[in-house]
Amino acid sequence: MRGPPCRRLTSLLVGRSRCHHVAGLGASRPLSSERRLMCPGSASHAAVSPLSATPVSRIQVRGKKTKSSLRLADLPQGPLALDPAPLPEPEEDEGPAYPTVVLQAHRNMQKFENCVLLTRVGGFYELYFSQAEEYGPLLNLKVAQKKTNAGPVPMAGFPFFQLDRFLKTLVLDFNCYVAIAEEFPNDPGDKVKSGGLMHDRRVTRIITPGTLIDENFIDPYANNYVMAIHVNQCPESEPSSIEPEADTGEPPREPLTNASSIGLAWLDISTGQFYTQSTTVASLASTLSRVGPREIVVNEVLESQRDHQIFSVLAEDKHLITFAPQGEHLPLSEWGPMLESKIPTKIAASFTSDEVEAGSLLLQYVRDRLQGLSMKLQPPMRHENMSVMSIDKNTMRSLEIKETIKDSSFRGSLLHAIRRTVTKGGARLLNAWLSAPSTCLETIQSRQDLVEYFLRHEDLRDEIIQLLRRSHDSQRLVQKFAFGRGDPDDLIALANTIQATQDIVTTLSAHTAAENTSNPQPNSSEPPVSPDSSNQQHVPDAQATCFTSLLERIKLKGPSQLANRIRTSIDEEGLDQQHQHEDSEASELLAIAEDVVASEGLPIDAAALPKGAAAATNKKRKKATSLRDHYADDNVAFVMKPEASPGLRDLHAELSTLQQEKLTLGEELRTQFDAPSLTLRWTPNLGHICHVKGKDARAAAVTEVGAVQASRSTRAFHAPGWTRLGQRIHQARFGISTEETRLFAELRARVVANLVKLRRNAAVLDELDVAAAFARLASEQSLTRPAVRAGPNSAAHVVLGGRHPTVEGGLREQGRSFTKNDCLVGAPAPPTTSPDAQTHGHGRLWLITGPNMAGKSTYLRQNALITILAQAGCYVPADHAELGIVDAIFSRVGSADNLYRDQSTFMVEMLETAQILRGATARSFVIMDEIGRGTTPEDGAAVAFAALHHLVTVNKCRALFATHFHSLADLVIEKGMHVTDGGAVEMYCTDVEEDANGGFVYVHKLRKGVNRQSHALKVARLANLPESVITVAKEILARQGITANIDYQDRGLDNDAHTKQQQQRVGVIG
Repeated sequence: MRGPPCRRLTSLLVGRSRCHHVAGLGASRPLSSERRLMCPGSASHAAVSPLSATPVSRIQVRGKKTKSSLRLADLPQGPLALDPAPLPEPEEDEGPAYPTVVLQAHRNMQKFENCVLLTRVGGFYELYFSQAEEYGPLLNLKVAQKKTNAGPVPMAGFPFFQLDRFLKTLVLDFNCYVAIAEEFPNDPGDKVKSGGLMHDRRVTRIITPGTLIDENFIDPYANNYVMAIHVNQCPESEPSSIEPEADTGEPPREPLTNASSIGLAWLDISTGQFYTQSTTVASLASTLSRVGPREIVVNEVLESQRDHQIFSVLAEDKHLITFAPQGEHLPLSEWGPMLESKIPTKIAASFTSDEVEAGSLLLQYVRDRLQGLSMKLQPPMRHENMSVMSIDKNTMRSLEIKETIKDSSFRGSLLHAIRRTVTKGGARLLNAWLSAPSTCLETIQSRQDLVEYFLRHEDLRDEIIQLLRRSHDSQRLVQKFAFGRGDPDDLIALANTIQATQDIVTTLSAHTAAENTSNPQPNSSEPPVSPDSSNQQHVPDAQATCFTSLLERIKLKGPSQLANRIRTSIDEEGLDQQHQHEDSEASELLAIAEDVVASEGLPIDAAALPKGAAAATNKKRKKATSLRDHYADDNVAFVMKPEASPGLRDLHAELSTLQQEKLTLGEELRTQFDAPSLTLRWTPNLGHICHVKGKDARAAAVTEVGAVQASRSTRAFHAPGWTRLGQRIHQARFGISTEETRLFAELRARVVANLVKLRRNAAVLDELDVAAAFARLASEQSLTRPAVRAGPNSAAHVVLGGRHPTVEGGLREQGRSFTKNDCLVGAPAPPTTSPDAQTHGHGRLWLITGPNMAGKSTYLRQNALITILAQAGCYVPADHAELGIVDAIFSRVGSADNLYRDQSTFMVEMLETAQILRGATARSFVIMDEIGRGTTPEDGAAVAFAALHHLVTVNKCRALFATHFHSLADLVIEKGMHVTDGGAVEMYCTDVEEDANGGFVYVHKLRKGVNRQSHALKVARLANLPESVITVAKEILARQGITANIDYQDRGLDNDAHTKQQQQRVGVIG
């Protein structure tokens, strides 16, 4: 399905002098002329006489006739001066006389011409003109023609409670900007100025994919980032300079290269998290893959430079681009009003000029989208100061860390396999830790200490998890209040979160005190958490204090007072009653929509109604609640307790007295008019009335009073006593509402005052959630704590009994087991007691050969994933692990062409290889699979060995190198690169085993040696290639002299006896 032919995010947000044509506004009139449309009653309109089109200022009143005489000599002589008076300007065409709502919508469409405008009109949001015709069908809305004096106007709309549903479609599915125009009641002064208009409709916010705050469709488990990219247009000068230097004949501007520096800034408006980074064009794709921004903002100057190199990077993953004006440069000193706290001086000095420019562009863009809403963001953090592992785009994809390669789904990814978090904030933090594992040994070990403590104390872990389930997403809750958008439900959720935090602090403090007091010794009868005792690096005393740093970060003094104030102020029963009223209103609107669809619509219209609408409507209909009853005088629900303030207590007492007077007055009036059915009511149209029905409507005393409304069975009339009492009741209720509004504003202010503390407390809860989830995962899957090393001599990657974290889970679901494998890359030689023994290390690079489908790629990936898990602070799927800290992981596994950039499969392969060879350091970990397979065997083998040679001699990093080019083993021996010759390369392989009947199984266990046969025909038969194809392939192999000989290093078994039963025997891992 093609997207809407509308304003895309690649269009400018700012106003342009371009001409647009809006349906219903006459014959092809540009919007520039329509901007002069004035609302009836406005200043310009008031200058026109109601009886004529002639302006009032031009009407003259003729006075008494007079006669004047002049002498000829007094007249001016000579040529006339060529300075004629200016001609009067033609009268402006005010355009068609559309209704006020349509005029207001039209003006907003002009002002926000690149947005889809949703205008609030009563209980609906409506689209007009061309937008109704364009988006109505896309949203399954019926497009109607609104009749006006100036002609029909296309319009479409939906009930206000379905706003999130249609916003999701427009913003996430169609990638559109959406401007929300709300209606605001005009006060008496504004009514006079606007000519009696009841409401003014103003755009309160512009919603884009990257600027979501609290919409129901925002992904709760992932951050919603908007990123700004600053490209330095003048590499030779500082981008923050105020005035450009004069032209001095310098060389022309340098073109952007892969090494050119660019500035990045990104933030999540829903949580307030704010980051910056200085990077290069070559590294931009990897940063985008790690951050995953929903929207990218660049300077509008670049819109005319579509051949700019940066756009080729952004186009690869189809990022949404917004062109925005750079505006006036905002230095760091001017970011303060938008931040929750000041940027420390030391940190502020570390920001580069490119980062500041990107941050300036981003903050101005977000401020414009929010239309005046105040922002309280967290101080920006520089990515360079965060000490995290670098994972490039290709590695993130090939290791399937956040989504699978095949269908980009979450299920099957590493994140899906290990996520056991119970809070939304914890899930987002886990996502961040896997995308950028730590390289700080202290940070890694502190995370591991938490996991180990939770693993040893299962009861404590379960108790903390239950308390975490009671908390809410306070990061986003607090941010809503910072924007002034929180409601009473959010206050209750925040109070519950604060209470859960208090209980967590109490529980952890008690356990810490008990551990420190008793100082228990480890029980020898208990099995250790890790199979290898060397992994137990911390004594119980140290483990008992692992929560100390976390507890010190939690500040409860202010938040606890806030929670108490919320609980004593908010009336949850009144809040529930208010929700019931709202649900009743929604159900009534749904009932109307259902009736209209049933009588006039089609089945497709019925399908467009919300799911369960009919059932919900029927339930509400049984109550027979009309809209008039819904808005009745007695249906007002208050959300604040009377004890919230002395003034509110007095107002409630007054209202209670008035309500008692109402009951007394009702009894008196029923006696006076002899009408038992008489009730005291209030309606918007009739005011305070006495209502009677049935035979009472025909009673003599009732009929003698003038009726304001009557029917055959009912009668309504005014009673002076009820009118006076009703007005007093309304005044009391208005006073209560005013006081509640004041108290709610006070609570909001208190939340904002505790903003920093609440955010820090929420961050601690997120870390506890991730640590408890890691412990639960380790208990379920028998994971072990890796010993992480740092320092110049910590280049070993030692894993015994390693497993793939996601493949193992898939096999377990099928009732199959995973074959464990060891990896000793970079490990030193084992100690020996024999002085004559010749020992050598295990090799810094392993060359791995073996059959197709025998698990080489799985082995490569599992070791990379074990490294990522270890540095994220998680336990790893292995019997034992000792890992040196890795600064970056590079992967070149699998490949595909890139037709968009005119790159063949081999070209893509070489680009990825080049990036690895140029970026890997001695502390990096590299996995490379099938280098050179996209070209001829001779060229491929040459390129593969050259890459291997570079890794060994130049990069000197830890590496796993899988290949089907068996000649590489000979070249390694020839060049003296094997460990037996003092080199850094060791050789391992997988295998195939046959039985006497010709059946075979793959041997996934690695062994030393080289396997020179790939057994491709076995895989071809498993793939169900025609038997004739298999036969021809065997003949070609026989002609080439391929035999099944086995030497001291090589094992190869050439078999062709395959059946469907044997397909079930083969473990497909590779």
